[in-house]
Amino acid sequence: MVYNHLGPSGNYLPRFGPYLKAGEGNTWGDSVNLDGPGSDVVRRYILENAAMWLRDYHVDGLRLDAVHAFKDERALHLLEEFGALADEVSAETGRPATMIAESDLNDPRLLYPRDLNGHGLAGQWSDDFHHAVHVNVSGEATGYYADFESVEALAKVLVDGFFHDGSYSSFRGRHHGRPINTGVVHPSALVVCSQNHDQIGNRATGDRLSQTLGYGQLALAAVATLTSPFTPMLFMGEEYGATTPWQFFTSHPEPELGKATAEGRIREFERMGWDPAVVPDPQDPETFTRSRLNWAEAAEGDHARLLELYRQLIALRRSTPELAGLGFEDTAVAFSEADGWLRLRRGSVEVAMNFSAGPRRLAVSGASVVLATDSAVRLDNAQLDLPGHSAAIISK
Repeated sequence: MVYNHLGPSGNYLPRFGPYLKAGEGNTWGDSVNLDGPGSDVVRRYILENAAMWLRDYHVDGLRLDAVHAFKDERALHLLEEFGALADEVSAETGRPATMIAESDLNDPRLLYPRDLNGHGLAGQWSDDFHHAVHVNVSGEATGYYADFESVEALAKVLVDGFFHDGSYSSFRGRHHGRPINTGVVHPSALVVCSQNHDQIGNRATGDRLSQTLGYGQLALAAVATLTSPFTPMLFMGEEYGATTPWQFFTSHPEPELGKATAEGRIREFERMGWDPAVVPDPQDPETFTRSRLNWAEAAEGDHARLLELYRQLIALRRSTPELAGLGFEDTAVAFSEADGWLRLRRGSVEVAMNFSAGPRRLAVSGASVVLATDSAVRLDNAQLDLPGHSAAIISK
């Protein structure tokens, strides 16, 4: 649900009331009026709309778009009202009403209960997980990926939830985030992914990991995401390694708006070190056509192999409570920066990942391999042999 902005094309809502605050903009234009004169009716409009989806349409929950774009200086923040609304509907209906915030604030107060001065939301996104996985499987470390160029970055995210929890962010040029009180928040409150519509669509050419990486690296990304302590989210086509791009496309009827959008994106890409010359025209119908999935790929070669791996990982996560049910305190990691491997332990389950191209031998405590991404994985006398770009899940 997008309650933080209205698009510039066909936006007539301000003619009916004080819905926007002129001159106080965000990435998409004027901000929604959440705390200025007349904002009472605006907030009521938003909250009643959310209640409609939860009560009348019986949806399971709402993903709240870019909550860091809310400009709300009231003592009672709109996000806290969302949390209260979800609890109210859940009490009425007897079923969960889940509020998940898309946020890059790394602020755990979104998740803390309201009686602990939090907003009481069920979950929020952790982009830090995405960045750490992306760098370790791809090696790309430009722009906002720069701080995550280490196995240690992924290890920290797995244990603490955030990488930037008060540390210096080179991309932002300032310190960012704060630590999660792991005694209050369960890992499942963090929603993570290795790819999503923003991280792919906001790349210069909309290229997926599967357009440049092989099966082994894609399998590593899948294992890291689906065995993490967090709530995993998959992007359409990721599960079979789709080779079609997901490019940013628009259909603005105003030519000047289409031109301004394209030029704005090119300026953004320069910061990430991408070549502006390769950026497709968002208004070109071919940009949309190229982005359509080719479902036939799912039955072919390594595509089918990857799809089967995703099915096995999802089934294993469902049948192994230790993977998803334990708290932060039950998560342990070991890693080698020099050799490029990481071991994640959740209870009696151990996940070993080799991000390097060469084979690695690891000492492990498990007795049997439950799942391996490569047929050459071997376990003998507590010694695990992992080929390059492979992973194994081991159980006692």
